[in-house]
Amino acid sequence: MIDDGRVRCEWGAIASDPEYVAYHDEDWGVPVRDERLMYELLVLEGAQAGLSWSTILHKRTNYQRAFDGFDPELVAGYGELDIARLLGDAGIVRNRAKILAAIDDARAVIAMRDGPGPGFVDHLWSFVGGSPLVGRWTRMGEIPAETDESRAMSKDLKQRGFRFVGPTICYALMQSAGLVNDHITSCFRWSEVQVAD
Repeated sequence: MIDDGRVRCEWGAIASDPEYVAYHDEDWGVPVRDERLMYELLVLEGAQAGLSWSTILHKRTNYQRAFDGFDPELVAGYGELDIARLLGDAGIVRNRAKILAAIDDARAVIAMRDGPGPGFVDHLWSFVGGSPLVGRWTRMGEIPAETDESRAMSKDLKQRGFRFVGPTICYALMQSAGLVNDHITSCFRWSEVQVAD
């Protein structure tokens, strides 16, 4: 455990992995209102399926390079040559289904942007009423893997053509993108992210 005098969520205090600690301290749970970053987090959460978050976090820079900075317009235009390039890129998870999902998800983001109703980001925030839900967990074991909100989000996104958006992945997205604040209450970040919105 890292010892700098600050209490953290147990998963965020892994002293042997400074990148993991920095992610906990600076990114996780901070409300995201940017389409590109929200799309990036969706792709990364989907890529994590069956793997550890540490694996994906350490490949994040490679993902950003491989997927053109997660620009939905660019990724939506990917064809067979891009798919082959991605399948040959050892810097990312070379899973065809996950790569195709990232492309389909970019197309779905663009469809929401160009269609009637709210865009992708505002629509996701609508599942929590526009403001972060604040957990009051005292231990990591109390935090759910999915909620009614994530189940509703999952069902909705699947109907819109998104892939790798099961209720657990949606809840992980809600946590990482700050739609919910699931830092434990004793963690120094729990109160800080309240004012980050």
